[in-house]
Amino acid sequence: MSQMAGVLRRSWAWIAVPTLLAALGAGVFVQVVTPRYTGEAKVLLESRDPAFARTAAERTDQPQPIDEQAVASQVQVAMSRDLAREAIRSLKLVGNPEFDPEADGSSAIRRTLMMLGLVSAPMERASEDRILDTYLDHLLVYPVGKSRILAVEFRSRDPELAARGANTVADLYLASLEAASVDTARYASTWLGNNIATLRARVAEAEAKVEAFRAKHGLIGTGSSAAAQPLSTQQLSELSSQLSQARTIQADLTARAKLLKDMIKEGRAFEIPDVANNELIRRTVESRMAMRAQLALESRTLLPAHPRIKELTAQVQDLENQIKAAAERVVRTLENDAKIAGARVESLRSAVEGQQDVVAKGNTSEVELRALEREAKSQREQLESYLARYREAAARDAENASPANARVVSRAIVPDLPSFPKKLPIVAFVTVLAFLLASASVIGRHLLVAPPGPDGERSGDGGEPLLTGANEPPRDFYPEPEPPAARRRPTYEPVYGGAYPASAAERFAPALAFAHSLRATATVHHPVFASTAPVGAETAPGEAAKGGRGGSLVPAKSSASYADLDGLIARLEGAASEGSSKGSSKGSSKGGCVLVVESPRADDTVGLASNLARVLGPRRQTLLVDVNGGASSPSEPGLTDLVAGEADFLDVIQPVPGSRLHAVKRGVAPLDVLVEEPQGLAIGLNALSQSYDWVLCRLDANAARDGADLIPAIGPCMDAIVIASDAPADDPALVSLYRLAKETGVRRVVVARHQAEAGADQPLEATPLRLSA
Repeated sequence: MSQMAGVLRRSWAWIAVPTLLAALGAGVFVQVVTPRYTGEAKVLLESRDPAFARTAAERTDQPQPIDEQAVASQVQVAMSRDLAREAIRSLKLVGNPEFDPEADGSSAIRRTLMMLGLVSAPMERASEDRILDTYLDHLLVYPVGKSRILAVEFRSRDPELAARGANTVADLYLASLEAASVDTARYASTWLGNNIATLRARVAEAEAKVEAFRAKHGLIGTGSSAAAQPLSTQQLSELSSQLSQARTIQADLTARAKLLKDMIKEGRAFEIPDVANNELIRRTVESRMAMRAQLALESRTLLPAHPRIKELTAQVQDLENQIKAAAERVVRTLENDAKIAGARVESLRSAVEGQQDVVAKGNTSEVELRALEREAKSQREQLESYLARYREAAARDAENASPANARVVSRAIVPDLPSFPKKLPIVAFVTVLAFLLASASVIGRHLLVAPPGPDGERSGDGGEPLLTGANEPPRDFYPEPEPPAARRRPTYEPVYGGAYPASAAERFAPALAFAHSLRATATVHHPVFASTAPVGAETAPGEAAKGGRGGSLVPAKSSASYADLDGLIARLEGAASEGSSKGSSKGSSKGGCVLVVESPRADDTVGLASNLARVLGPRRQTLLVDVNGGASSPSEPGLTDLVAGEADFLDVIQPVPGSRLHAVKRGVAPLDVLVEEPQGLAIGLNALSQSYDWVLCRLDANAARDGADLIPAIGPCMDAIVIASDAPADDPALVSLYRLAKETGVRRVVVARHQAEAGADQPLEATPLRLSA
């Protein structure tokens, strides 16, 4: 991405010329193309049935809303072929050169194709069908948003025809909806009329069966048809009522007779209403009262044994006997009436029992009669329903009685501006599209072409420089002949057993090839370091003390300045500037992967890897990886856990507080996993190098095993190896580290020395070279 601007800037001609040509072509096209105009009419879908044309039930029910499916269906109706044929006839499109391909006659090529049978002859079809496809291409009907409005657009070269076509399609669409409503009502009335006559005959037949069955089984009833009951049932009901009345009368007479007898015994016969209301008894009671008054008057002067007193007493007794006799006659009369009522009750009970037998026998017939009545009633109700619907359908059958469920809300007007072509948008779109395509072509060509190698040669499929000669010998890893065996095999150099090849190059050959293949796929993004001879020591700060392990990898402060490391950073970036294309800036390249091998120092100073990270952090995206530092805690996974597959990248990469750096610690898993999984190590480091500009791997060479095993394992994945050592140039340990680094196949090996150790009078470049820088 950083190189894209430079590539586009260098290839401006390949972008500008096609863009200008496309803009010019678009301008010519919009000027010479025939303009087209679009007329637009809008139709609103709504229910427009009048209230008088709906039934009471329909008036009470809410109308069903028009959903999206209904709107989409009406769009298809408006674009139907039947409606299109009517519109073609109304607009008189037959013979119009814009719509009728046969208006100007057939060309010679078309006539030849028709003779060969490859094209159908236009005269074999109707004139409307011949221009139907062209008409549908010029018509567009669509719903406006999520509303119930249909937009009808008609395109034509003639603006008046465009407006008239949109209005005609809208009017024909409304007429088709209205005709559909009338046809539905007419069909309903015709069907109901044909079925009403048949249904009437069935109703008459069912009712005749009911009456014949009733007469046959004596189930003739009286009263209204709705409450009609059989005659036997009615008779039983009347007899039951009379029996109840007779029993009531009998009970009343018996009770009255008993009451009068009690009153006679108590001497209160004159209080009986029937006795008191008798004229003769009333006069007798008055005479009794007069005699009793005279008896009381005479009793003042006469004794009870006096004849006058006896006479008056006898007369009073006689009057009382008359009253009692009259009361007894009334009681006898009531008793006689009670006996008569009892006899009537007995006769009515016998009649009721006999009628009950008659009714019980007619129940079976009544069941069948009720079934016939239900059948006749259902037929009658169906007939009445058909008659009501027939009257409604007949009312809607009249023309204009049922309006269409839509109306035109906006009629099309003659357009002033053409809808096609839109000159400015078309030219702008074509220009931008041509610019994007030309830019993409330039970038694609740059990505597809293999970048040149360090000697100006193109890389082959394997990412290695192509040999100029068939028998060119391989490069020598050393600037001079190897020293004696005693000098180049120090005491702490690893001794390979029988389980591994004796040569580190053979031992890590698969990892070396795999790392080169990964690095070859990323040559565009990573600098290419040439395999050069060792050079003089660069200016570098001091090394870190042993106690720095396990703590922070990056120092807060250091005595080394930015200028102290600029020479080393420039040397590491030199190969990137050599491999990049001419004209690209140095700052646009990436530093790649660098392995910093730190030798022990006596003073307690910060290591070279930490100082490089501190200097490069503010400039580029930098990651510092501690290869063989102190073991991490289980909560802080690191490089070994990533290679072993026990942690992800997001788990092992941690930000360094107070800086822009990211760091990866050693990890919990043992260091053996870095040697046993060379491909996993190569994949992880390659992924990190593509995400960061600089990946600095810190390796402490204190332990002989770490230097002998880890340098051959990690070296094939690096772009450069920096050995930080203040040892003399012919020090066996330094020579061993240098040889191990060169055997990994890395493209650049640099030995960095502390500035204070280098003599001012004799620079390092002038010292004799013995397998050192």
